[in-house]
Amino acid sequence: MASPLRALSVSATLLLLVIALASCEAKLSAYHAVGRVGQNVQPVKEHKPKFKPGPWTKGHATFYEGGTGSFGGACNYKDVVAEGYGLNTAALSEALFKKGQTCGACYEIKCTDDPKWCKPGQPSLFVTGTDLCPPNPSQSSENGGWCNSPLEHFDIAKPVFNQISDYSAGIIPIQYRRVPCQKKGGIKFTIMGNPWFNQVIVWNVGGAGDVVSVQVKGNDKLKWTQLERDWGSTWKTSAHMVGESLTFRVRASDSRYSTSWHIAPKNWQFGQTFEGKNFK
Repeated sequence: MASPLRALSVSATLLLLVIALASCEAKLSAYHAVGRVGQNVQPVKEHKPKFKPGPWTKGHATFYEGGTGSFGGACNYKDVVAEGYGLNTAALSEALFKKGQTCGACYEIKCTDDPKWCKPGQPSLFVTGTDLCPPNPSQSSENGGWCNSPLEHFDIAKPVFNQISDYSAGIIPIQYRRVPCQKKGGIKFTIMGNPWFNQVIVWNVGGAGDVVSVQVKGNDKLKWTQLERDWGSTWKTSAHMVGESLTFRVRASDSRYSTSWHIAPKNWQFGQTFEGKNFK
């Protein structure tokens, strides 16, 4: 015959198991409820450090004529002074330009190894890549083909070339490195085109400066849509953007993202420029 105490002990154990299971169920239900409520919460993104200066590399530099409306040519910057780049700009050789991917990248340049032409003290010149120095395969690198691939060459805007060397030098040996771009205000998005073909010019980008990806999202039917590079700093899409409040997401060459939420209102118009969140 079973002991009353043993029966009581078994019953107590079963009761404890039931209570424990009920507690687990309650916790799971609460967890799923929180999951449903928090679906719109943005996921925590992996922290990426700020853009840092790169290593020094050897190259050469020349200068070229132009003005505020032409120094941004191949990158489609309309006016380098009005858009905050100033005259401290350069046309990049084919190897550095990378089919427009490095538009907006910033560089520190020093004239080196040429006592005759380098300014004393090796002052630095800080420039932004805003144009392409076109290659000339019919000429050798010693006879004017300085921008031919794979040469790393800067054709610097004439008004600032003399900060590191005299104009009469022609071509000078340099050392250069990538540096963070310091910008005032946010990233600018100028929307051009028409309802069936949209172009977005992305400029005034801080941090790495050069953009490798642009996405757009509306507030209604337009889901996250990847834009394609049209040329230089101009991106394109045939997605229907008209009538929606627009959010833009930019990824720079250092893999950092910047998302500018609802910066263009529903009644935005082609030709307008909107300001978003910049890289720090």
